[in-house]
Amino acid sequence: MTEATNAGYFTSHDGLKLYYRDFGADQAGTPVICLPGLTRNSRDFEDLANYLSDRRRVITTDFRGRGFSEYDANWENYHPLTYVQDTWTLLDHLGIHEILVVGTSLGGLCAMVMATTQKDRVAGVVMNDIGPEINPAGIARIQEYTGRIPPVESWDEAVDQARTIYGAWLPGLSDDDWQKMAWRAYRADDSGVPRLDMDANIGEAVRKVGAQKGDPWALFDALAEKPVTLLWGVMSDILTKDIIDKMSARKPDLNVVAVPNRGHVPLLDEPECTVAIDAFLESVA
Repeated sequence: MTEATNAGYFTSHDGLKLYYRDFGADQAGTPVICLPGLTRNSRDFEDLANYLSDRRRVITTDFRGRGFSEYDANWENYHPLTYVQDTWTLLDHLGIHEILVVGTSLGGLCAMVMATTQKDRVAGVVMNDIGPEINPAGIARIQEYTGRIPPVESWDEAVDQARTIYGAWLPGLSDDDWQKMAWRAYRADDSGVPRLDMDANIGEAVRKVGAQKGDPWALFDALAEKPVTLLWGVMSDILTKDIIDKMSARKPDLNVVAVPNRGHVPLLDEPECTVAIDAFLESVA
């Protein structure tokens, strides 16, 4: 496990102890914050953060209910509006006013909410395989398994389980890659047995919170004047070509980057992703 420049905790508005890591804190330029997907955590961004940290300050965070952050006793708080409030609290804690956001899946939705709630603080966004609309087939798949994955008894079983869940969307990964995928998603308990590093009640929120309120395209419109790069796993069942076409029609300067042999979601270490993120950072101060 690579050590961050700094790792610590901050307190949410409702008293939860939430975790973050801070890479390259002495770098100039607008900092970057990386926001993870629904069932994931900050470890997904460790390679990217180390890659960027010689040029930018990079913050990664565990949303409440994931990783080293405390779980919420009320599953109804597992919602993008809450995650965004927590993110602003973290950035205020660190004294960061303006930020660039790299958002994977749920993290990309949160980036749109951030631009809606405090537009002047969002300098630009990289959205990883997500748009304002979500393909119903992808929603159904995620609702089916989130919070319902059976426990494993060993790291070998954890690796096999990760392959089962993600294998169709991530062809060509090596055994070492799958071990890394498992390490990012599971954490050993006091007995050394790997457990999924998330609150199972996140699944309850996904299944019970109901349809999104309001117009999701209004959230996307908050990015109209911002530089936005959209990474698209071409095999994705979440982000489809039809949704991308609608996004491009709404925002003609949207930079769409197709990532071959990836579904939901690209891992951000693919050459297409690193080149796109490099170009994105070069285009902003």
